[in-house]
Amino acid sequence: MRVDEPDLRTAYLACRQINAHYGRTYFLATRLLPPERRPAVHALYGFARLADEIVDAPGPDPAGALVEWEIRFKAALNGDWGHPVLAALADTVRHYDLDPQLFADFLRSMRMDLTVTDYPTLDDMAVYTHGSAGVIGLMLLPVLGTVVPRAEAAPYARALGEAFQVTNFLRDVGEDLDRGRVYLPADHLAAFGVDRDRLAHARAVGRSDQAIRRAVAHFVAHTRALYRVAEPGIALLDPVARPCVATASRLYAAILDEIAAADYDVMAGRAVVPTHRRLAMALPGAARCVAARVRTRGPARGA
Repeated sequence: MRVDEPDLRTAYLACRQINAHYGRTYFLATRLLPPERRPAVHALYGFARLADEIVDAPGPDPAGALVEWEIRFKAALNGDWGHPVLAALADTVRHYDLDPQLFADFLRSMRMDLTVTDYPTLDDMAVYTHGSAGVIGLMLLPVLGTVVPRAEAAPYARALGEAFQVTNFLRDVGEDLDRGRVYLPADHLAAFGVDRDRLAHARAVGRSDQAIRRAVAHFVAHTRALYRVAEPGIALLDPVARPCVATASRLYAAILDEIAAADYDVMAGRAVVPTHRRLAMALPGAARCVAARVRTRGPARGA
C-alpha cells in the first residue's frame, strides 16, 4: 500500500514507533517484509498494543476506557479518525478489506482480562487466545498475501498467533501473577501438583520448585506442538512474506529455548533471547527476503 496523504503518513509513523518500542521481535521480523506492506502491520500492532496497555496499565476505569477505545475504533471506520493509530488502522481495514468482527473478537478477549483471573481448562484458555492472538494472524493474512484461497491458510495463521500468545504466557508467568492472572489452565497445572498458591509462593521467593518446572516443561512441549501445526502455513503465503513469518516464528520459539535453558524456572527471571542470537536468526531471513523479491513477479493469487 502507498501512503501519500500527509496526516496518514504521520499516523502510520506513530504506529511504527509503537511497534519499534514495544515489539522488538515483531518489529525485527516486519523489517523483512516489502516496504509497502510494513505500514499495515505497524497499524495492527499499534491498535492491539494500545488496547493491551488499557488493560495492563489501567487507569481508574479500564472497562470504560476499553469501551471508549472500541467506540473510537468504530467511529474511525466511518471516517472520524480522532487518534493517529485509529487513523492508520481505519486506512488499513479499508485497503485490505479486513473483517471488523476480528477486531470485535480481539476486544472481547481484552475485556476478559478485566474480569477473568484464571482458566479452568485448556479449552477455556483457547477461547481467550483465539481473540487475543488467533485473530491477529487472521488480520495479517490479507496483508501478507497467500498463494491459495485465504480460507485455506487461515487455520495455520490462527495457530501461529496462538503459539506466540502461549509463548508469552510462559515467559510472563510471574508478571501476569502480579496482575492477578494465571493464564495456564488449572487442570493441566493440577496434574503436576501446581495451583495459584504454589505459583504465588514461587514468585515471592524468586524461584520455581520442581513441580512448577515440570508443569512449565509440559507447556513448553505443548507450545512447540502449536508451532509445528502452524509451520505448513508458511508455504501458503506470498513468497515475499514467507521469510518474515518464518523468522518471526523462529524468534518467538527461541523464547522457549531460553526457558528450557533456564531449567524451566520462569520465576527466576524473564526469558529473553539475546540480541546477537536474534540477529543471527534474522539475517538469513533477510537474505531469503531479498531473493524472494527478485524471483517474485506480480501479485499473490490469494491476496
